[in-house]
Amino acid sequence: MQKQILFLDRNENNYGPAPKCYEVLKSADLTKMSWYTRAFTKGTKSILSKRLADDFGITEDRIVLGYGAEDLLKQAIQCYLKKDDKLMVPTYSWWYYKKMADEVGGINVEYSLKKGTDSFYYDLENMMNLYKAEKPNMIFISSPNNPTGNSIDKNDLIKFLDFVKDTIVVLDEAYFYNGITENVNDFINSYPNLLMIRTFSKYYALAGTRIGFAVLGKNHQQLTKFTNRYLGYNRISEMLAIAALDSPDYYSDIAQKMKADRQIYYSRLGQIPGFTVFHSNANFILVEISPSIKNELNKFLIEKGIHLKFMDEELLNSHIRISLGTQEQNLRVVEAIEEFFK
Repeated sequence: MQKQILFLDRNENNYGPAPKCYEVLKSADLTKMSWYTRAFTKGTKSILSKRLADDFGITEDRIVLGYGAEDLLKQAIQCYLKKDDKLMVPTYSWWYYKKMADEVGGINVEYSLKKGTDSFYYDLENMMNLYKAEKPNMIFISSPNNPTGNSIDKNDLIKFLDFVKDTIVVLDEAYFYNGITENVNDFINSYPNLLMIRTFSKYYALAGTRIGFAVLGKNHQQLTKFTNRYLGYNRISEMLAIAALDSPDYYSDIAQKMKADRQIYYSRLGQIPGFTVFHSNANFILVEISPSIKNELNKFLIEKGIHLKFMDEELLNSHIRISLGTQEQNLRVVEAIEEFFK
């Protein structure tokens, strides 16, 4: 019997959303689709931004919603970056980071992530030196970073934010897997130029509904006006996001399973000669392989019905990014790769 085709190439959460999210869809009434929200009658922008503001203990004007984290990154660029302005981005990063400045005539300035023996890491000294030399108008930091999986050390982040306190910093935490409110208030009330972006796509398994949000430092009134949607947001998506927020135990269990499965990848794939499995804090891992087997291994896995992300970028061209699936799916990937080498 042919096994189901397994797509682990785009970092979706294959466990699916919490049961409460399915209940929202089953019980959604016609008015949620036919009528614009009337949240404004209660003095709020939306039920979701009000809920997030209450969870963070901040005013609702410090929350903006978007069509996933991608949309909010793009809006920040469109709002703040002008022609010939400089955007500072990490070298090993999501390819779209390096395209955003182009859309407004801006200039990319790349700072390096360093490759260690079993993980990548942010080089704080390099970042500070580059900042002094280039004087960028805006800085992107991705934590955890896609596709390397590493996070920036909290103390290093504090040092860097202190160093660049007059510059807009976008902290992209799309792959943050430790609960929705953790770390936010520590930073957002201390750094008025900081913009923290999160999403319901990864941890909450709602990628297809496209829900993201940003928490704003106090100096971002311009972005608040730029992103405002006077007719409101997707009412069904708002309800799905709130149902996810109301299901912490479900998502905590998934996070623990993913943590255990990362260890399986480290221990088993790490035993294969020529394989380097980098430690990750996200729902994927990055594996460096011998270039000589790249095409053959990819073909073998596709024939097995397994689709992984074989990297083909300037700096990452002998690597596989493997999105974590369910525990059963992860074992299927590991066993298939082991079979290839037998």
